[in-house]
Amino acid sequence: MQNNVVISGAGLWNPENSISNEELVTSYNAYAALYNKQYAAEIDAGERVEKPFSSAEFIEKASGIKSRYAFVKEGILDPERMRPVLEEREDDALSHQAEMAINAAKIALQEANKTPDQIDAVIVSCAYTQRSYPAIAIEVQHALGIEGFGFDMLVACSAATFALHRAYEMVAAGTARAVLVINPELTSPQVNYMDRDSHFIFGDVATATILEQESSCNSEHAYRILGVKAQTSYSNNIRSNFGYLSRVTDTDPYSADKLFHQNGRKVFKEVCPMAAQHITDHVAATGNTNSDIRRWWLHQANINMNTLIGKKLLGREPSADEAPIVLDEYANTASAGSLIAFNKSHKDLAKGDKGVICSFGAGYSIGSLVIEKI
Repeated sequence: MQNNVVISGAGLWNPENSISNEELVTSYNAYAALYNKQYAAEIDAGERVEKPFSSAEFIEKASGIKSRYAFVKEGILDPERMRPVLEEREDDALSHQAEMAINAAKIALQEANKTPDQIDAVIVSCAYTQRSYPAIAIEVQHALGIEGFGFDMLVACSAATFALHRAYEMVAAGTARAVLVINPELTSPQVNYMDRDSHFIFGDVATATILEQESSCNSEHAYRILGVKAQTSYSNNIRSNFGYLSRVTDTDPYSADKLFHQNGRKVFKEVCPMAAQHITDHVAATGNTNSDIRRWWLHQANINMNTLIGKKLLGREPSADEAPIVLDEYANTASAGSLIAFNKSHKDLAKGDKGVICSFGAGYSIGSLVIEKI
């Protein structure tokens, strides 16, 4: 027991603002109509491509998404803006992402029955951070009054699981008593709301998780980590080229290729079998079989991906109880998706029940944890 590492607390924070498919489609279609009218002559001449229109039904069928949360809603639905209006804060004010992170962290601390003085390290892991330095994690550490150290991690949609791996290793090695991992996924600034194929995909949210030694754990719901596994394989099929080099390459720092873009068909075809095999191998490495797993908290990118992966894992379509889906309410929240599912559906498990937390996405990257309720 002395060397066992457990998840002792989890937190989920939602922004106040939600955007339905219907709202998003109304805004996008109004933008598309304005665009097509403005460039009608060039479109007719074959010099530009006409913007296609969208529908709420198309979005739900293609993704399973019905709505998403937005840290700031203003501006997103304006056909003449199509991006959120986020006010820049002074250097000595709390940053937007730190605000999100702290909201989730406080919930996780309460769930774990931990105080800031019992945490030795903070990891902020997400798809994007709003600045390069100082690290958001160090800002959060300071705001919460945590001694020790903090750092940021960027591994796209696998950032959360990869950070949990690092936290697991710290606690197992004894370099930290407890580690707070936070995923403040502020994705909306990187969404291209002018692109029919991707404007609906992402939502904003923050999750937080605390890992510690089993011997120090006194929370009501805790999970022994039976194993961690990570895998990466280089791919250009999911990409964002935003970065500081735009200043010296003299390119538009906000052009379409600098925002999120993907080849969805290739991602679906290549990632699904990779993820299913990764998970099956990982479960086997812990001395279990897929039939021993009570619950699957899978990455929430697309309902069709989850269904196919579930079928590969179980030989049949998993039930909503076995593999909870949160896409309908949250959309794709980058690395936070599997942990939203965990937050919303873990307290009903019985002692000895096993589960898998798994993320998969850009990179390609896949990260997983096999856990058992204690």
